[in-house]
Amino acid sequence: MGTTAKGYRQLRTGGVVTASILAALAFSAPAQAAPLALTPWPASVEQGSGKLQVASGSVIAVPAGDADAAEAAQLLADHVKRASGLVLDAGSSAVSAAGSSGAAPIRFERDAAISGAEAYRLTVTSGGAVISASGKSGFIYGAMTLLQLLTADAGSAGKSASVPVLTIQDSPRFSWRGVMVDPSRHFQPMESVYAIVDRMVEVKLNTLHFHLSDDQGWRFEVKRYPELTRIGAWRLPPDTGGAIGPRSGGFYTQEQLKALVAYAAERGITVVPEIDLPGHAQALVASYPEVGVLGDRPAVSHDWGVNPWLFNPNDAGMTFVRNVLDELMEVFPSQFIHIGGDEAVKDQWERSPEVQSQMRKLGIKTENEMQSWMIDRFGEYLAQHGRRLIGWDEILEGGLPASASVMSWRGEQGAVDAANAGHDVVLTPAPNLYLDNLESTLPDEAPGRISIQTMEAVYRYDPMPKGIDAAKAKHVLGVQGNAWSEYIVTPWQLQHKLFPRVGALAETAWSPVVTGEKDYPGFLARLTPQIQRWKQGGFEVSDSAFGVAFTPTQTRAAQLDAKSIGVALANQASYGTIRYTLDGKAPAAKSPAYAKALVVKPGTVVTAASFAPDGTQLSAPRRYDTARETLLTSTASTLVACPRGAQGLRVPLTADATANGPAYNVNIFDTCQADDHAPLAHAKTITVSVARLPRNYGLAHEASALIEHFAVTTHGELVISAGCRAAEKAANRKQKEHAPMPGATVLATFALPDPDASPQQYTFTANLPDRPELGDEADVCFQFTSPLSDPFYAVEKVVYGEKAK
Repeated sequence: MGTTAKGYRQLRTGGVVTASILAALAFSAPAQAAPLALTPWPASVEQGSGKLQVASGSVIAVPAGDADAAEAAQLLADHVKRASGLVLDAGSSAVSAAGSSGAAPIRFERDAAISGAEAYRLTVTSGGAVISASGKSGFIYGAMTLLQLLTADAGSAGKSASVPVLTIQDSPRFSWRGVMVDPSRHFQPMESVYAIVDRMVEVKLNTLHFHLSDDQGWRFEVKRYPELTRIGAWRLPPDTGGAIGPRSGGFYTQEQLKALVAYAAERGITVVPEIDLPGHAQALVASYPEVGVLGDRPAVSHDWGVNPWLFNPNDAGMTFVRNVLDELMEVFPSQFIHIGGDEAVKDQWERSPEVQSQMRKLGIKTENEMQSWMIDRFGEYLAQHGRRLIGWDEILEGGLPASASVMSWRGEQGAVDAANAGHDVVLTPAPNLYLDNLESTLPDEAPGRISIQTMEAVYRYDPMPKGIDAAKAKHVLGVQGNAWSEYIVTPWQLQHKLFPRVGALAETAWSPVVTGEKDYPGFLARLTPQIQRWKQGGFEVSDSAFGVAFTPTQTRAAQLDAKSIGVALANQASYGTIRYTLDGKAPAAKSPAYAKALVVKPGTVVTAASFAPDGTQLSAPRRYDTARETLLTSTASTLVACPRGAQGLRVPLTADATANGPAYNVNIFDTCQADDHAPLAHAKTITVSVARLPRNYGLAHEASALIEHFAVTTHGELVISAGCRAAEKAANRKQKEHAPMPGATVLATFALPDPDASPQQYTFTANLPDRPELGDEADVCFQFTSPLSDPFYAVEKVVYGEKAK
């Protein structure tokens, strides 16, 4: 038996069907009996008996003269063809509607009784499917639901499709269902943005927040101020030693942006632009230093984080921004205009006699209040043009202007405070919905922030904070996932970060509130066909939730001495079946299923991947090599933080690399990494591969947290010490200030070469001293003492040799 629509609805409304029952059904039932493959799940589903067969060449009928329905019909036909090859005839739909619409297997009908611009009703009988809505967006979302039903079975691709008889009544939980794309740190070609829009509509996301200016680049063409793009759109790469590389950047013309806005609108998506002020303004000041505060002209920044340059809120500066807003509003018809307001350290304003004089004249006591005054002036200006201002939650700090709405990113408190005060809010908290965070600990994860945000965490996030008064809940407009682009350089990387987690975001934003535990396995069963649709269109979709991770069942030293080696396999989602091979070949749907920890001979390569209940492969194959040389090797992904810090970032070799390459987990405040399971009883030599990385971080007031070690050679050293964790605990404050690893056993020290005269990657090798008291395994720390003015370093690989050289 399969899960009925009624049973699934009961699950979502706290009925008697439990998550464990649904999960069991999803795993045991044949593919055709699986829950309806709909993401996000609709508000109401009533499933009947029977099927509708839709053959290739079928006509889609729309009411005569209804342009909204005609556009939705064409959208449906385009997406179905791309997903499955099934051809639907939307070109003659208006003609069909005039007389013979009843014969068409798919029809769109205008129904004014359906309340809500985004609401729709989908009725499927054995004779046809009817999408009813009162507005354009409803037609689009009804079409996307039918798309999912028509393409749920890949086996009939290009020939025909069967859709179950049902009635869906649907409307969204929230009106703002967004994704933020940041082309300012790394410019994205316009084709990449179009591709994101196409994928967003399939899961009913309706807002593209476009972050168009920052310290690292100004991307919006302002015809009145051409230097903003001639200068502000381009920057040089950060220093890694040696010659400086080519500049990078780009910008969008107003005509390109108008075309994007129109394209998105055809898909029910609003593009909300952001010009970030008063902070994150270095590219602005580099272009027009007269709107800066202290008169200097910085370069466009290549440093990630917080930089000190602010714009000047005097009459000339305010006029400049209003002129920019005029052109922005001409291009973007969105109700909301985002003015930023985040991470603006006020040191320049504090040190400016002009700004301080302006504050006294206005009766303003603090710089935060000055920012609030500025935000309020822009809010009034936008209101005069029928628009609304929205900004990051820092705009609360000086008193929230009456005209402002808030996007809460520093957790949820900003949303709670603003909503309770009667202001509209959008929930986009870090780290929960920062999709540039890593999704897993798998060693092949792309660069990003190391605050793991799994797909399940995104799925379970509820954007209605408990601190918001029930009477003020109406002020929560919705929810948004952000993809900041410090470590997103290419379209591939952007897609990898967003997908498939935006599917979980979409369900959170659209679907009704679940009473009781949300059904994550059931969601994955429904999302799997959508993942295949995305992939079918040539889109990069991360498999981090399904990728197989390997955990040895013995210590490293025991593995090296054992005649057989144990390894446990798991995936993050605990979904699907893990299948494996031991002969080096990629596993297939009929390969052995993993049931318990494997025991293999040394030298065996275990290759494993996850498969859905219907046999669809969910992840790329991953390998665990038990060869002796592999067991004696530690990689950047297996190293951890040294005792004094935490690894906060996974960074690439170069900041602007356009190809995927090596990545390094690092602590930028103290460049030190540790191998907690170094096999010292077996090791006679150590070979360390080192990478020199750009120190391109704007730390502002956090710069005092940097740990500087006294260098005893010209460019610093790599100091390798064993037993560093216990030694760190035992050391006093004075010892910690004096030595990189006070009290630890020094195994080797290497002088670092001149960054300007050496390659970016190189190796050090040394014989290890015989220290049996350290035991079979020991923690070993790799501390770099290079000056803070130089690039910093990370360990790429450590190889322990069993023969002295």
